[in-house]
Amino acid sequence: MSTTAALLEQAARCEAQLTAPGAPFELVDIDVGGRRLKAYARAFATLPALIDSGREHGDKEFMVYEDDRWSFTRFFAAVDALAGRLQAELGIEPGDRIAIAMRNRPEWAVAFAAIALVGAVPVPLNSFGLRDELFAALHDVAPRLLFCDAERHERIANDLAALGIVDVLAASVPGPDSTSLDFAALIAPGGPSARTPALAPEDPALILFTSGASSQAKAVLSCQRAICQAMHNIDYIGAISAMTSPKALEKLMQSGLAPTTLTAVPLFHVSGLHAQLLASLRGGRRLVFMRRWDSKRALELIRSERITQFNGAPSMVMQLLGEPGFAEATASLGGLGLGGAGMPQRVIDDVLACRPDSLSGIGFGMTESNGVGAAAAGALFFQRPASSGRLPPIMELRVASLDGAALADGAAGELCLRGVSVMDGYWQNPQATTQAVDEDGWLHTGDIGYLDADGFLHVVDRIKDVINRSGEKIASAEIESCLLQHPQIQEAVVFAQPDDVTGEAVVAVVVTRPGAELSPDQVHQHVAGNLAAYKVPRDVHVRSEPLPRNPSGKLLKRVVKHEYSGA
Repeated sequence: MSTTAALLEQAARCEAQLTAPGAPFELVDIDVGGRRLKAYARAFATLPALIDSGREHGDKEFMVYEDDRWSFTRFFAAVDALAGRLQAELGIEPGDRIAIAMRNRPEWAVAFAAIALVGAVPVPLNSFGLRDELFAALHDVAPRLLFCDAERHERIANDLAALGIVDVLAASVPGPDSTSLDFAALIAPGGPSARTPALAPEDPALILFTSGASSQAKAVLSCQRAICQAMHNIDYIGAISAMTSPKALEKLMQSGLAPTTLTAVPLFHVSGLHAQLLASLRGGRRLVFMRRWDSKRALELIRSERITQFNGAPSMVMQLLGEPGFAEATASLGGLGLGGAGMPQRVIDDVLACRPDSLSGIGFGMTESNGVGAAAAGALFFQRPASSGRLPPIMELRVASLDGAALADGAAGELCLRGVSVMDGYWQNPQATTQAVDEDGWLHTGDIGYLDADGFLHVVDRIKDVINRSGEKIASAEIESCLLQHPQIQEAVVFAQPDDVTGEAVVAVVVTRPGAELSPDQVHQHVAGNLAAYKVPRDVHVRSEPLPRNPSGKLLKRVVKHEYSGA
C-alpha cells in the first residue's frame, strides 16, 4: 500500500471513530429550514454556553497585549461586570445589536463576550475602515451601542448623534465634554449581576461584514447554532490532524509549552474571531495580540512568549519566513496556518521546507459559512499542500456548471456549500440572500474549483470580481466607484494581478476626461483619502483612450487585464 493510500485509510478510520454514536463528534440529522442536515450532537447550543465553558480555566493566562496580561479569571470578572451593566443600566435586551470597532486588544474580547452573554448580537466592524465605511456599516445595522477605541471614535464621532448611537470608549478616558461612556467604569467591580437569557439555537448570534462582489460590504447574520457548530468543527479538524500526525503531536507535547497563538489577523474576521479568540477562550489557550503587523516584532514575540501557533495571510507568513534568524527564534513554533485559496506556491514551498512534520495547515471557508468549508493540517496538509483541504462531515459540497448543473468529481465548476453552519442571510437584504443561497439551501461561493479523487478540494479561480489581498477580500466595484468620484476620471476598471507577497494585488486603469491631466500619484492619493489603505491600488495606469467594450456597451475587462498584464 502506498504512503498516500495508508494515510487516507488512517484518516477514514479516525473520521469514523470520532463521529460514531457516543463519540465526541457524534453526528445527528437535524431539521434546519425544512432540510435534513448533519450536525455535531455535542456542540454547544448557544454562544453564551460556549463562552461560559471558558470559566473552568481560572487563573491560567489568557490574553497578552504589550505589557498587559489577562488571566481567564480577570477576563470573566470584566465580562460579568459589563454584562450586568449592559442589562441594568443601558437596557440591553436579547436580539439588540451592538457594534465593536477597535484594534485587536483585550477590551475587544471583553466587549464581545459580554454582548453575547446577555443575548445581544455582536457586530464587529472593519477597524481599517475610514469614516464612510464605518458610517455605512453602522447605518446598515443600526446598533444600540458602539464599543470603540480612540482612533475609530475620531473617525465616526461626528456622526453618532445623527445615527442615534451611544458609544463606549475603550482604552482611553473620555474628555470632560465627551458624551462617550467610559469602558473602564463599565467593567469595574461592584455592579449588578447579569441575568442569563433564554436563547434558542435559531436565535440571532452574530453579524459579520464581508466584502463580496457588490460595492458595499454585506452584513452576514448567523444564528446561535451556526456559530456553535462551526466552533465544534474547529475541534474536529484538530482531532483528525492530531490522530493522523502522531509524530508532530508528540513533539509538541514533549515541549511542555502552553499552547499559544500569535494573533495578527483581525478579530472582525472569522479567521480571527472563530479560529483564534473563541477557540482559545473555550480551549484554555493563550492569545498574544499584536498592536499592528510587523514581521520583526512578530519574530520577537514568538521568541519571548514561546508562541506555538501562527496563522496569517500569505504575505505575513512570507515576511516572517524571510526574517533573519527565523529558525532559531521560532523553535517553539509547532505549526503555521495558511489561507486556502489562491495561495502562492512560494509560500507553500517555504512552509514545507522550514516546518516538515509539523501541525501546519490550510483551510478554505467564507464568512457566510462561518469559516467551514475545507481544511487539512499535519500529515494531511503535507500530502496535498496545494489543495484547500478536505470537507468536514457537517458540510456538503456541490460543484456546478455555470448553468447550475452538478458536475462529477474532478470537474471544475462553481463551488457550492450546504450545511448547518451556513448563515441565516444578509441583514435586511433578501435580494442578496436569494442570489447567494438558492432554494435548495446551496451557498454559491463564487469560487471555481474541483474535488480530486482523494477528497481534497482545489480552489483554482474566482467568479466574483473580488481581489484577495493578504487575506482581505476587496470588491473591485467599491474601488471603481471611488475612482469615478474623482472629477478628472471618466472611466475606471479595477482588477487583480498575481503578487508574490500579497497573493493578489489591486491594479487600476483609469481614463481621464478630455483635456484633463492626471498622474498615478494623484489617483493613489484620492483612493487613500477615501478608502482603507489595503484597498489602494498597487499600480495605476492612466490613459486617454476609452476602455474596450462590446457592441452592447459591456466593458471587456479580460481585454484590459491582458493589455496591462505585462506592465
